Amino acid sequence: MIVWLNGAFGAGKSSVAGELIDLIPNSTLYDPELTGAGLRGLLPPKKLAEVDDFQDLRIWRRLVVDTAAALLAESPGVLVVPMTLLRQEYRDEIFGGLASRRIPVRHVLLSPEETILRSRIAGRAEHPGDRERSERVNRWAYDHIGPYRDALGWITEDAHVVDNGALTPRETAERIAEAVRTGAAGPCEIVQSPQPTAATVAAGVLLFDEQDRVLLVDPTYKPGWEFPGGVVEEGEPPAQAGIREVAEETGLRLDRVPTLLLVDWEPPSPPGYGGLRFLFDGGLLRSEDAERLLLPGSELRGWRFVTEQEAAGMLPPTRYERLRWALRARERSTVLNLEAGVPVG
Repeated sequence: MIVWLNGAFGAGKSSVAGELIDLIPNSTLYDPELTGAGLRGLLPPKKLAEVDDFQDLRIWRRLVVDTAAALLAESPGVLVVPMTLLRQEYRDEIFGGLASRRIPVRHVLLSPEETILRSRIAGRAEHPGDRERSERVNRWAYDHIGPYRDALGWITEDAHVVDNGALTPRETAERIAEAVRTGAAGPCEIVQSPQPTAATVAAGVLLFDEQDRVLLVDPTYKPGWEFPGGVVEEGEPPAQAGIREVAEETGLRLDRVPTLLLVDWEPPSPPGYGGLRFLFDGGLLRSEDAERLLLPGSELRGWRFVTEQEAAGMLPPTRYERLRWALRARERSTVLNLEAGVPVG
């Protein structure tokens, strides 16, 4: 289990985490800042210059999941993680990755009143003896109060909130430990399928509106937009898997078996194993039907009908190439065979 302490920079996460590991039996502290610091010494300067925050590095988010899982394998029990997460898609990606490893996350928000938060930032010296560096850190904290305020809407939807403005770190830790013990700080509901251990077969379904735009969904558990669909279960026909996934993800029941548009062989690209990817034409989704579309909050964050051009800026390159060729197959009333996104045969 992980107890993830979220909150604004300067909210007291590190101090509380230090107290919390004394109160929760078999607990270990993991600070993802250490992973970010390690990347600064590992990645080429050119790569680091592309981002303002190491959280924007996909490798950091992946390593946080892998490191947390490895630590729990080495020292089973509870992992206490003090780390600010203000971008919902990053939270979803990390928590979804942990869920795929069957690691539940208790999400706790430290939420002192803003005037108290500002006072704490002003009074701290992150690097004693180095005034310039400490001021730089404090400026970073001040600059992120606005983004923190903007993120409160989605954070408070599943986080257990503790107002620690008038509490000492020990008192705050005691409240969190009690909330974990009683279940008041329950597991985050983001779900994820287990990570594949071999090549997989997946089925996606394209649904179109009256303007011939295609439906894309925004998964909580991985970055980027996607078509409705998922992994074909053992013994399941791909078309039926597509029908099942559309129903599970959107609440819509297709009234016919979708038409096959293409099959794409995705080569293995570590850490992925690749496999076969089917794309089907699910037909027209009328406006009145789209209004009934339901999203399970644990899996999907949103949906949109988009043009092919709009999809180019939303889908990862591999998925966009698959969509592009699927649309060509639909126009020609044919089925295409792709290898790594390129038609063959």
